[in-house]
Amino acid sequence: MSRSEQKRQTHQRILDAAGRGFRKGGFGGVGVDGLAKEAGVTSGAFYVHFGSKAAAFRAAVAQGMEGLKDGVHHFQVEYGEHWWPEFVRFYLGAKRRCDLAESCALQSLAPEVVRSDACVRAAFEVELREVAEMIAAGPASHSAPADATAALAALGMLAGAVTLARAVESPEMAEQIVAAAERALMPPLDSAATATEP
Repeated sequence: MSRSEQKRQTHQRILDAAGRGFRKGGFGGVGVDGLAKEAGVTSGAFYVHFGSKAAAFRAAVAQGMEGLKDGVHHFQVEYGEHWWPEFVRFYLGAKRRCDLAESCALQSLAPEVVRSDACVRAAFEVELREVAEMIAAGPASHSAPADATAALAALGMLAGAVTLARAVESPEMAEQIVAAAERALMPPLDSAATATEP
């Protein structure tokens, strides 16, 4: 393995570890030593790749949003006209039950972005807009957002529902939250017709 390839792999390992650490503990809940340990490197090696914890956080947020875009693309390609219902069920199901360290950037990193600097918030905004535009431009699918604005609202509902469901102690209430979000995001096919009937 070349030196440059080894360096690239170490950089990616640190970035992946940082993403998990920030998701699980928040920006203030984990230090460079903890991130380095998670990546299996020394703190000195961490600083070779990232000049500061803030730099690692910016990179982790960008990678997290790229991961969300990759996920949307996967569902659009894999499920075609059924992609939106499949994506919603996956997000409210698997992405709610997974370990917080593996959760979606919208659920776990957005609250940390709120507390971050203008540069991080601006970059997050660009990425979020790209996700919304990708959703709006996807294949026609039942209840899929018709435009980027509707997609932003849907993403807000998905992330909010998962956050609330994770926060409550009662499994029954958690299920109520995600079931209500699913009904709002995917109303029955005949609901529009029923609403227009005299």
